[in-house]
Amino acid sequence: MNAWEPVAVHDFAPGPAAFDVLRAAGEDQAPPTPLVYASPHSGRHYPDDMMAAAALDAVAIRRSEDAFVDELVSAAPRLGAALITARLARAYIDVNREPFELDPGMFADELPEFARGRTARVAAGLGAIARVVSGGQEIYSRKLTYAEAARRIESVHQPYHVALGELLAEAQEAHGCAILIDWHSMPAAAARTTGRERGCDMVLGDRFGAACSAELACRVEQALEALGYRVSRNTPYAGGYTTEHYGRPAKRVHALQIEINRALYLDETRLAPTAGFAELQANLAQVTQKLAAADWTALAA
Repeated sequence: MNAWEPVAVHDFAPGPAAFDVLRAAGEDQAPPTPLVYASPHSGRHYPDDMMAAAALDAVAIRRSEDAFVDELVSAAPRLGAALITARLARAYIDVNREPFELDPGMFADELPEFARGRTARVAAGLGAIARVVSGGQEIYSRKLTYAEAARRIESVHQPYHVALGELLAEAQEAHGCAILIDWHSMPAAAARTTGRERGCDMVLGDRFGAACSAELACRVEQALEALGYRVSRNTPYAGGYTTEHYGRPAKRVHALQIEINRALYLDETRLAPTAGFAELQANLAQVTQKLAAADWTALAA
């Protein structure tokens, strides 16, 4: 099957791996650069236990995917950046959320005290286990149980972050610093809400300077603008859980979220790549080459 074709809900073997890790060097070799790429929302596998409780069909439920972002940055390992990509859908469990950021209204039984925190994301139906897909459609036909949520967190969310943490630790040990770039895509409608007349092509989210050095954000911005892309900072996306959790510049771990305007590469109605996909993929490879060749010693000081 072509990697660009939509994956039907039951077109995969039961129990697919939760994520893939591709290192830029062999298992026993030090990473060649401090770069670690992540694509947490491009997973397109929907386990049977989810679909048995779903009210939506296979097409509607895919609306929340950052479709094909993993493919857009797939050159990263051969260019010097480690790459971790989620295989299970964000609608199943969102690894870019606090693990127990749950909506009590979605569950038939009472949640533990530590899982009852109300956040803006939970209120919007987009907690660790989403209540709605893009467009506001309710995902489930019944209430879930806390045991179902805990199983998803323990089998997917926790192992993903263990693996990501190991990649960052390896990079920091080898280079004195680690640079995490968390790749996402945004609806074209969201890209028009940046305050610019023509919207933007990319949004860099650094938690308003708290998650990474100004040098990293500036270098990425310059590399993208050199290719003709319109870049915004922190509006409308300043960075999610991953950026906030790992971005510790004082500890020499820098995290930057990048949102890509889907209009650049995707037919959002058909969830199919457009003619712009190949150009964007090639351009992002150029950006990766520049970042891999850069001198990052200042970030390790």
